[in-house]
Amino acid sequence: MTETKTGRGNIAALMTALLAACVAFQLNASMLSPALVTMGQELKADQALIGLSQTWFFTAAALFSLFLPRLSDIIGRKKVLVGMMLLMAVGSVIAALAPDITWLFVGRIIQGVSGPTVPLCLIMLRSAVSNPRKYGTLMGLITAVNGGVAGVDSFVGGYFAEHFGFRSIFWLMVVLALAATALIVFLANESKPGAGTRMDWLGVFFIVVAVGALLTALNEAAKLVGGFNSGTLLLSLALVLVSAAAFFAFWRTEQRAAQPMVETVHLRQRATWAPLLTTTLTMTGIFAVINGIVPAYVQAASPGFGVGPTEMSLMILTPYALLGWLVGPLSGKLAPVLGYTKVLRIGLLGSIAALAVIAFLGLHSLPMMIAGTVLLGIMYAGTVNIMLNGLGVVLSPAGNPGFLPGMNAGAFNLGAGLSFLILPAVLVATSALGDAATSYLTVVVVGLALTIAAFAASLLIPKPVEAEVAA
Repeated sequence: MTETKTGRGNIAALMTALLAACVAFQLNASMLSPALVTMGQELKADQALIGLSQTWFFTAAALFSLFLPRLSDIIGRKKVLVGMMLLMAVGSVIAALAPDITWLFVGRIIQGVSGPTVPLCLIMLRSAVSNPRKYGTLMGLITAVNGGVAGVDSFVGGYFAEHFGFRSIFWLMVVLALAATALIVFLANESKPGAGTRMDWLGVFFIVVAVGALLTALNEAAKLVGGFNSGTLLLSLALVLVSAAAFFAFWRTEQRAAQPMVETVHLRQRATWAPLLTTTLTMTGIFAVINGIVPAYVQAASPGFGVGPTEMSLMILTPYALLGWLVGPLSGKLAPVLGYTKVLRIGLLGSIAALAVIAFLGLHSLPMMIAGTVLLGIMYAGTVNIMLNGLGVVLSPAGNPGFLPGMNAGAFNLGAGLSFLILPAVLVATSALGDAATSYLTVVVVGLALTIAAFAASLLIPKPVEAEVAA
């Protein structure tokens, strides 16, 4: 991979452009959450359909993440990032003008093309910054945005929805996407280390079908949490079979292709499957706890604390996101000095401690619940999330730098889907025993066990020696 010799002024300009792109994407992903009820009212659609529009956005984001980073190696990273931002703007316009739920779906799916924004920005940064210390710090700053824009994104979305309607949020997204596009055009340099390579579109087709079928199977299976349905179960199982068949076809295609999307030898290496496994297990254990289980418990009158949604956000979600945003650059700075894998494991151990505090103390005490989520913000959002994204870049094969970041983005989405399938299912299954407090305790303990498994998987990740400062 060719390094771009970039001066301090150019690095500052590049960071401005990349941060603008990441902020635009993150707001695109998270600012709608508090506006879902308003969207349902204005579009005269039920909340299940509105929620499905979010699901399809994240599914599209996961699928485009699988191959756009690789395509950017071949045709140009700046070109692909500009295209992603423009399509984000187009999708936002369609969603803002949507006369019904169908057009909202169309707009959100088009917006999903911007899915690999963060990994692509990290790849561009890596090609411009050769100093491991400087790269680590800047990587932490970019990746921290992925956890939420200092916790203000939800409040901005809620304010716009309440005072101007949900369409105003999409118009704000248009402005942000176009501003990011302009900054990238004028401030970022082009790089395409894979120029002259042919894109393996057959391999792309099979891996997209494999991951898409699996994510859809998870989405369908999640419906079973609300009650058993044989048709839904059969559809989920059929989609899992389609996914397995497509992945087998992908593997065979990559073995035979002259210029494969990824060489199968790389898929067998610990540098590939160990970080992907760690990402999936981490997300499965933590994502639904902080984004679903804890907020629901805090707001529940019994056995929770009966806190309103706005107060809950101020107490739980905002500190979590804000601390992740503040700690991210620090953990990124420490990574090349202490070691990426060591910082990751410290973060995972801290996340395990945070989940233990939530499970065994927080369910009985609101101050301890807040303390547990604060610790989770520092250790997961500000440390583990940063390291997992960073490892996807620094462990990627030299001849195929876009491969692992794209697959890792898919692992993030797969883990999130599994989290919202497994943990709510545990909650429903244990609630039949009649003790709601025990049900919530069981759910968090399951999340804790999965995070311990993620820590075990992290022990298999090799050190990215070239990205670290020699001792």
